[in-house]
Amino acid sequence: MTKVFIDGSQGTTGLRIFDRLSAREDIELITLPEELRKDLSVRTDAINSSDITFLCLPDAAAIEAVAQAKDSVKILDTSTAHRTNEQWIYGFPEVFENGYDRVKNAKRVAVPGCHASGFIALVKPLVDAGIIPPDALLTCHSITGYSGGGKKMIAEYEDEGRDFLFDAPRQYALTQQHKHLKEIKAISGIDNEPVFCPIVADFYSGMCVTVPLFASQLKNGADINTVKKIFKDKYNGPIVNYCEEIGEGGLVSANGMRGKDSMQIFVEGNEDRILLISRYDNLGKGASGAALQCMNIMMGIDVTTGLDL
Repeated sequence: MTKVFIDGSQGTTGLRIFDRLSAREDIELITLPEELRKDLSVRTDAINSSDITFLCLPDAAAIEAVAQAKDSVKILDTSTAHRTNEQWIYGFPEVFENGYDRVKNAKRVAVPGCHASGFIALVKPLVDAGIIPPDALLTCHSITGYSGGGKKMIAEYEDEGRDFLFDAPRQYALTQQHKHLKEIKAISGIDNEPVFCPIVADFYSGMCVTVPLFASQLKNGADINTVKKIFKDKYNGPIVNYCEEIGEGGLVSANGMRGKDSMQIFVEGNEDRILLISRYDNLGKGASGAALQCMNIMMGIDVTTGLDL
């Protein structure tokens, strides 16, 4: 029986992890009384009594918690605090060579950000293959359900008296200062942060990330078919899969993977202008699903255990 503690189990991601692990018979959850869940000494004892701890905390609190943890405890941090820290393993095994072994052997794993996951899945394999140069100037559009904004945003969207502006998609991070940009650049292997256009819309969960490319940006004689082959060879399950067709009458819905922990990869467009598309659930492969996948790998069990694919 693996002992697991969730530090910060009252947030959106922490609650979802807690609910899902509660249904598993191979997990013993360490819980704290409500009045003690913010007590650092009590939390530290819980962390160091666990085999695996999830940190679902603000960055500063996550850093503080890690400083108290024994080296023997495996940590999965869902905050942004350690995603570009070279001492940590980035928890997206599908995009790295020997990625599953990297996670399995790790004591410290940073769970990817939701928007970042979709971009990295699309761009890193092409940079690694030498067909997108590291100095490429890229653009990314990412549409997400409102659950990605946490409890406050969920309450705003579900308020019966909400402003009419919530009825339409809303673009944000207009200053190009989104917190995921640092990991997007570092993990993808690109020299420049992309022009990033995140959009929140009136649906609970789901995410669709698009990176447009001109064929002239591709190097070494590559074309759209080269891109398709790279993704087809790389993403063949069980969690990330390249799909030949979207199959929605020429449309792609951002909530098409709601409730799922898997990710779909598409390549659309034509010989001149190419669309790289990833679709998944911002609460699944974009958050709790990715964290649980990494936990399964660290435990040495079937990676799909407890996941909804």
